[in-house]
Amino acid sequence: MKKLTSFLLVFFIFFLSTTSPAVAQSTGELQLTLSRDFGYGGFNNDIQGLFTAKIKNPPVNVVRVVFYLDTSMMGEDTSAPFSLQFNTDSYPLGAHKISAVGYTADGTEINSNIIDANFVPAGAGMQSVVKIVVPIAVLMLLIALISVFLPLILSKGKMSSMPLGTERKYGVGGGAICPKCNRPFPLRLWWLNVGFKKIDRCPYCGKWSYIPRLSIDELREAEAAELANAQSEQPVGFESDSDKIKKELDDSRFQDT
Repeated sequence: MKKLTSFLLVFFIFFLSTTSPAVAQSTGELQLTLSRDFGYGGFNNDIQGLFTAKIKNPPVNVVRVVFYLDTSMMGEDTSAPFSLQFNTDSYPLGAHKISAVGYTADGTEINSNIIDANFVPAGAGMQSVVKIVVPIAVLMLLIALISVFLPLILSKGKMSSMPLGTERKYGVGGGAICPKCNRPFPLRLWWLNVGFKKIDRCPYCGKWSYIPRLSIDELREAEAAELANAQSEQPVGFESDSDKIKKELDDSRFQDT
């Protein structure tokens, strides 16, 4: 029984080894590719213009390849690499199937894969691009405008009401000093950079300036200096609100009740 089993196993292996090449040859397929030489090739398999159908790595025993558009012959090539150049404008518009059949020296046929293509008129490709690109461009522009102006609207008045000398948080973008009002403020990370400086808007005076990013020590000095500068600019006899209230309380002691 064991001898019979061994014999059948050896016979089965021998059978597979002798029949596999025939199976591979009969189920083999030419690799058909399509490349654009001039024209449009884009969305939804739309193509227009000059293209080349080519067999990639053809078997050595193939001596001729015939190219087809649907069921109609487009042309043939009898030398490797097998290829055929065609213009879509020479054929009816619409959906088509491009294929090829290779012939060996002994007359065996080898089919290729099928490429689906939609032949479109000249100018249709640009229209397709416009239909897709324009909405994307409008959306990107809208996002850019929102990212620029929304922070300005939301932050309007918040920093302008900040007391003089208050310590700020500058974040990743760093900070600068406004050349108009001399107050330090945080720079927007995503704002326009030109060289080593940035174009940004001061949140206090609202003026735009071309300013460099400063170190944290310079910004802290500016924070302390803005309060000192404001006090030195007060005119003689200037009374703050707290001084006025204190004076009114002192005067009220001497008023008749």
